Amino acid sequence: MKKFQYRLETVLAYKTQVLDNLKTEHATIVQNVNRKKEEIQGLNRELVGYESRFDQAKVEGLSIENYRLFDMCIGRMEEMIDTEKERLKVLRKEENAKKQEVINAKVDTSKFEKLKEKKIVEYQKVAMKADEMFVEEFVSGVALRQRHQNRG
Repeated sequence: MKKFQYRLETVLAYKTQVLDNLKTEHATIVQNVNRKKEEIQGLNRELVGYESRFDQAKVEGLSIENYRLFDMCIGRMEEMIDTEKERLKVLRKEENAKKQEVINAKVDTSKFEKLKEKKIVEYQKVAMKADEMFVEEFVSGVALRQRHQNRG
């Protein structure tokens, strides 16, 4: 019997390649999300540093110019944090969209994989029947020859 061949192997290979590419893209976006989170944490630490120095300076007494300078720095840090949080939201939306693409591609690919598995099982059943038929024919042929030899 001829070797098993899955007619849709090229389609399965293409679908698998698309899935792998989408997984890579998703991983890149996840990395970007994580970097953005770390960046926001760093900005928050910087803000806390400014605020604690400002509180310390208030206790020690500071000029109006320094007060305004601290106030501007803290305000600017808060703006930067808000801006980066908005960028994080955009990245998370991208990540969720790409995740959905990966899920859809996985479902699509798994359909072809399951079909291939089903075809392999069918092929194996046919091959087994063919082997059984061959064995039966061989055994009956041997038995027939032995009867002929015993008569002769």
